[in-house]
Amino acid sequence: MTETPGYILVVDDIPDILDLLDTTLKFKGYRVNTARNGEEALDAIQNEQPALVVADILMPKMDGFSLVHRLRLNPVTREIPVVFLSATYVAPEDKEFAIAIGVTSFVEKPVDIETFLPIISDILSKKKTSSAYRAITDFDFYDGYRKRLESKLHHKNSQISRSEHLLTTQPEAEKPTIAQALESAKSERDEILHLLDEIRDRLAEAKKSS
Repeated sequence: MTETPGYILVVDDIPDILDLLDTTLKFKGYRVNTARNGEEALDAIQNEQPALVVADILMPKMDGFSLVHRLRLNPVTREIPVVFLSATYVAPEDKEFAIAIGVTSFVEKPVDIETFLPIISDILSKKKTSSAYRAITDFDFYDGYRKRLESKLHHKNSQISRSEHLLTTQPEAEKPTIAQALESAKSERDEILHLLDEIRDRLAEAKKSS
């Protein structure tokens, strides 16, 4: 792992967002590397430690919460600042959990570039350091993460129910847009269900070892 970090690692599974942030940051003169999930991000970090990680939360294979937890458990990567991007995890409880596990800053999607760039500049110029990190056990992490996922699942199911109702009541011209939103919500719901199964298994393992 390099001794002198100097690039921004952008992690997102949505190609359009990844391309937007990659292009924007490079245009501003930053050196940028990209990854599509937490596993790819960890591989990149093993090759060269970044000055900053900008990561989505809801991603396949390894999401943003798990990525940050892994970084904070490792003394070598513990101080890397992380900016979270999310359109799903925007409740105060979500942000509190993110700060508790060591996230530096939080940006809601869709990303407002005029707001986003000063945050990046402040962190890299040392005006804003990584948030104070309190060591958190695997059990505490997975328990807190489970609660956030269960809350997201409840809201996502409500969103799906509303969209399904709208499909039967709205004019035909509006139905394609509603159907697209419904499919997106179902995809996110399925990802949350998958993560919940995984987190519950890991929570049980952590409880046995505690």
